Amino acid sequence: MACRASAIWDEGYLSYDFGEHPLSPVRLDLTVRLARELGVLDRLEIVRPAAADERQLLEVHDADYLAAVRRAGSDPSFTGYGLGTEDDPVFPGMYEVSALIAGGSATAARLVSEGTVDHAVNIAGGLHHAMRRYASGFCVFNDVVLGIRTLLAGGAARVAYVDIDAHHGDGVQVAFWDEPRVLTISLHQDPRFLFPGTGLPTETGGRGAEGSAVNVALPPGTDDDGWLRAFAAVVPGALRSFGPDVLVTQCGCDTHHEDPLANLQLSIDGQRTAIQLLHRLAHELTGGKWVAYGGGGYGVVRCVPRIWTHLLAEASGSPVDPATETPRGWRQHLRGRGVRSALPDTMGEGRQPQITEWAPGGESWLDRAIGATRNASYPLLGLDPDDPRD
Repeated sequence: MACRASAIWDEGYLSYDFGEHPLSPVRLDLTVRLARELGVLDRLEIVRPAAADERQLLEVHDADYLAAVRRAGSDPSFTGYGLGTEDDPVFPGMYEVSALIAGGSATAARLVSEGTVDHAVNIAGGLHHAMRRYASGFCVFNDVVLGIRTLLAGGAARVAYVDIDAHHGDGVQVAFWDEPRVLTISLHQDPRFLFPGTGLPTETGGRGAEGSAVNVALPPGTDDDGWLRAFAAVVPGALRSFGPDVLVTQCGCDTHHEDPLANLQLSIDGQRTAIQLLHRLAHELTGGKWVAYGGGGYGVVRCVPRIWTHLLAEASGSPVDPATETPRGWRQHLRGRGVRSALPDTMGEGRQPQITEWAPGGESWLDRAIGATRNASYPLLGLDPDDPRD
């Protein structure tokens, strides 16, 4: 399907740089290079973001925290508010680039809200762990929360957020815990075995917003077919019941089987299928209004550039065939940067993910996890947890 879509991009994003750290800005640079060489960027309107101003950031964070981030950007010895830690070390210009990324996510939301485009993608966004008063999990400002607040301010009555990162979208859930206009759905590795330790099925929303949070805690080792089974068993039914005006997705790709920070086993092909399903749900439920952000992903060379290029291509309405060869120039660039490990030859991994229907009463860890989510959340959404049609 042909789609009106924008990519929000600025070279300034590359300054979000913690130094020797898993969250490397190289992954953004390699994604844009790959998407450009494959012609994907030619099918998108490239929009340069404006940095979020203090008024916008105060919708998400407290004033004293903003002051702390400003100070941290000029004081390498600063600690406090979650900054100056191993996860979130301070670096020069931290405030400015974090505000730029947040502004990019607000820009994406505004373009969709105003009807300028159907879809908007900010691959630098998706920093879903940041809290109102502190940094967390490589995230300084919570651009996702700002994006959703932008949509609500723009007139959206109901916003659905689906987070497919390997880690629970805790900062977004906390921000909208008591907000019945926002549904947060997160599929992530079981929090008993992975940061941030939240995202159990029993977390279903605050008073007056019961059912507004849906959490699927996946067993370590979950592969393409298992992940897609869980997605199909929970996400479409919850979204259809909620009836959103806009779909917002966090498309972290640390679910990949080579990712060093998580223990899920998805392939590029499984991740690509997940993005296709989200795109279809946006057209089915919201008239195509889809705002997509990046997120985690620490396979800097072999995973992130491919899957986020697929995300950009999917948003454009012209997907890239996974059998497509990665461009020779892109591979040469990597060799020129000193990469000596094996490089991906194609845009996929040759797998054919299958979606199998969940049925109540399954005894596998995965089926019990699906059942726990449905039992906790589905009745609050007016759905039957034991009816596979819901």
